[in-house]
This record gives sequence, C-alpha cells and structure tokens, in this order.
Amino acid sequence: MNLEALLAARLAGAFGAVAGRPVDPAVRVSQHADFQSNAVLALAHALRRPPSEVAAEVVAAADLSGLATISVSGPGFLNLTVDDDFLASAAAGFPEPQPAGGERIVLDYSGPNVAKEMHVGNLRSTIIGDALARILEWQGHEVVRVNHLGDWGTQFGMLIEYLVDTGEGSGHSLGDLTRLYREARVRFDSDEDFQRRARLRVVALQSGDPRSRELWRRLVAQSEEAFMDAYHRLGVTLQPDDFVGESFYQDQLASVLDELRAKGLLVQSDGALCAFPPGFAGREGDPLPLLVRKSDGGFGYAATDLAAVRYRVRELKADRLLYVVGTPQSTHFAMVFAVARMAGWLTPEVAAEHVDFGSVLGTDGRMLRTRAGDSVKLSGLLDEADARASSQAVGMAAVKYADLSSDRRSDYVFDWDRMLATTGNTGPYLQYAYARIRSMFFRAGTDVVFGPVSLGEPAERALALALLGFEPAVQAAGDRREPHRLAAYLHDLAVAFSVFYERCPVLRSDGATRASRLALADRTARTLEQGLTLLGIELPDEM
Repeated sequence: MNLEALLAARLAGAFGAVAGRPVDPAVRVSQHADFQSNAVLALAHALRRPPSEVAAEVVAAADLSGLATISVSGPGFLNLTVDDDFLASAAAGFPEPQPAGGERIVLDYSGPNVAKEMHVGNLRSTIIGDALARILEWQGHEVVRVNHLGDWGTQFGMLIEYLVDTGEGSGHSLGDLTRLYREARVRFDSDEDFQRRARLRVVALQSGDPRSRELWRRLVAQSEEAFMDAYHRLGVTLQPDDFVGESFYQDQLASVLDELRAKGLLVQSDGALCAFPPGFAGREGDPLPLLVRKSDGGFGYAATDLAAVRYRVRELKADRLLYVVGTPQSTHFAMVFAVARMAGWLTPEVAAEHVDFGSVLGTDGRMLRTRAGDSVKLSGLLDEADARASSQAVGMAAVKYADLSSDRRSDYVFDWDRMLATTGNTGPYLQYAYARIRSMFFRAGTDVVFGPVSLGEPAERALALALLGFEPAVQAAGDRREPHRLAAYLHDLAVAFSVFYERCPVLRSDGATRASRLALADRTARTLEQGLTLLGIELPDEM
C-alpha cells in the first residue's frame, strides 16, 4: 500500500474545491507527523490569500474519515496522522507484485568483452542492471534482458592469428584467455609482419573463413562459460540465451548505412562516414561527429549500437530501451539516441535511457586497481569476499549491497571492513536483522500464533509505518532507475525493527500482544526477504 498516494488522492478533492482547479497535494513523509502537505503555501500565493485561511478551507473540505486526522501547523503546513486502526489493518497485509501489463523493456547490462576476464569494471553494470530487472518485473513490466558482449572487432584478428601461429588453437581448450590476449597484444605491438597478418585475419573472419570462424566461436564459447560462472557466484539472473554479441548485428550494418544515407544523415569526413546530430560540439566548439563507418570501410561501436536500437524497436517491439553503462559513455549514447530519432527508428512512443553509473574506488580515493596497477579481476574479488566473510552468501551480500546502497551516479569506495560490518548500512546488517527474526521463530517452536495487529507502543506504530513504505520504495527505485532507494528503505525498516525488538518484548509477551508482535515480526521478515531478493541478495536463516 502506498500511503502517500492514498492520502494525496483523498486530499486532492479538497484542494481542487478551494482552488477551482486540480492541485497536487504534495504529500510527503514528515518528522512532525506521519505525513505532511506543503501545497497550501503555493496555492495561497497563487490565490493571493493568507495561507492560514486557505489551509482552514482545505481542512474543512477534506474527507479523511477512517484514514487519517489532519491539522494545521506553522504558516499553513497540513500535518497528517494515520489512524491507528487503519494502520494496524494495513500493516497486517503484504504487498504483491503488480499484474503484468506494463511496458516491454529491453534492458542492456553487464556487457563484458570476449577473450578478456571479467574485472571490477564489469561489476556495477552487472549488479545494478540485474537489480533493475528484478524490480521492473515486480512492477509488472516485461523485461527482455540483453547482455551485449564485445565479441567482434580487430582484436579477434590478433587473437586468432596468434592461436594459429602458436598452435594453441589445436587443443580442446584454448587455455588462459587473459594470458593469450596479453601475449597476442605484445606480439601485435612489436612484430610488423604479425600485425599485417592479424589485420588480414580480421578480413578473413568477417568474410566467413571456416578456420577463423571456428576459432572465434571457441573463444566466444569459452568466455561465455566463464561469464556464467561469475553470474552464478553473484546470483545474477542473466542466462546464455540473453547473450547477444556485437557479431549478431554485423549483417545488419550495411542496411543501417543505407537507411542513414537515404535520409541524408551521413557526411563524409576524411574518408569516414559520420552523422552530426545537432546540439553536440567538441572542445573547440566544432560539431561533434558520430563515426558510423571508418575510413578503411570498417564499422565502429556507433554503427553496432544504431543497429541494436533499430532491432530492439522493430523486432523486439520494445516500449523502452535501458542501457546500464558507465557515465563516461553518456555523450556517445546521447548521440546514438539522437541519430536514431532522426532516422525514425526511435519514435515518440519509444523511450531510450542511458542508466549511467560512477566508478569503484579504492580506499585511497582512486580507481580500484591491483598493486601492479592492473584492473582487479572479478573472480579474485569474489574469492576474497568468500574468504573474508562467514559464508558465501554474506560475502556476496557485502559486495552487492555496497554498490546498490550508493546512488548509482556517484563513485563509491570499496572498503572491505565497512562492507562486511554487521552494523550500519551494510548487506550483512540486513541479513542479520532477518536472521534474528528467524531465530526468534525457531526459539518459539510450535508456539507461534499470529493475531490481529494492535499498536499500543510507539515502537510498534513506527514499525507498522515503516512496513507500509515498501511499495513506494520499490516504485521509486524502478521509476527512477535508482536501486539505492529500495536499499535505504530496507535499512530504515531494519532499524525500526531493532528499536521495536528492544522496546517491545515478543516471546516474553502473552496473549493478544504476543500474537500481534509475532505478526509484525513475520511481516518484517517477509518484507526484508522480498526487498533483498529484488536487489539480488540471498538471505541465510542463520548467521
């Protein structure tokens, strides 16, 4: 139940009667009452009347019977206190997922590169994207997960030529792909003949040469197996069927070029074909180009991304496109979306959003790297989480919650001591809160009877109010693509339960009081479980 929305709906009629037009009551959670409306001040200014008079008229016209009481404070603030009987009844229920019928959303996230081991740079897209997929599905949307793999391009000519040269491609396994990539790169940078042959190998691969394609497919398959291992450890819902690499769009690029050319959107610049969407300029103020085809005839990322937009709208019938990709790509995606709209692929009925995010920093405030200056391998980070935590579930909760509890647009500091703490705003703290309730039920054994909720103590009432914040928190997290809003709510709920647990004995109570408090505890446990599941965090029964 969304109490804010319910109160606003009830108050809207009163405001409309006073204003003679629709007015948003602007109901918000308040420190002075359960909720507060500040809309009187703006309305009084528009009507050129004293706020106190307008507030009195709104109160007189408001029908909040059975829901809340209303009073005026200060220059015209409306304080709303929910009726205890209504609150107790509402707190006894449990929110259900929204029925299907929302938007069809194509959600692009994770996107690692084939033949390279996943690293900490892949972490945020994977975790944030998966949480959003779960939340949006709860809201009733149909989510099409897309893992846009980097599985095409000039680096594969280098890798395949190295495999042919060294004979490493003749065995069943290709070995350590990270090692192969590094060795191939050294060879490419130091051997001009190898560099020439690697470029020819790209042409052979793109032309369908059987040996080149066979080695490329093995590189992709081995990489996808490693990706799935990481996703399994992280508890991420991506599956092999969600993998759609850059290679998927290769046979579509020529028609993309033809359509852009036919619509007059391409300009030749130094032998390359570029689009110049209005409103984008370089450092010197010159129009900024979106490179569609390179001067050597090859296609870059922009062409693939444009093909993906067209395919997702035309073939996947998307209502909305979401791209969970780092903030440095903001200009790129803004230009891709602009060109796609100019081409008519993104219509007014289809929205496209770049869900950007900041970087993972070390405790020194710099980009998180190894002592040697390399990117931190994701497998190594997860191994360390397992080693430091009391269980695999706790380690993954620490890693995922540290990310999801931060505003995605901000950088966040990867600090093991803080992340693994069982106090404060951490994943293990929320797991502990849930485990404490489960332990309480275990101690009670068969003597667990849930009864109607009654709110005799302030801590009981505060917990009941906190429980009813679940739905608006999920809605805000999904609508704004901000999982940290759900994380913050769950932490506040756990804190409210901790106060309730200390001030309102549960198992030492008896009769109706015991049954009511057991019901509140059960509802809290189920809400924590549901909320953390939406964030992709596993809950152990014991800690």
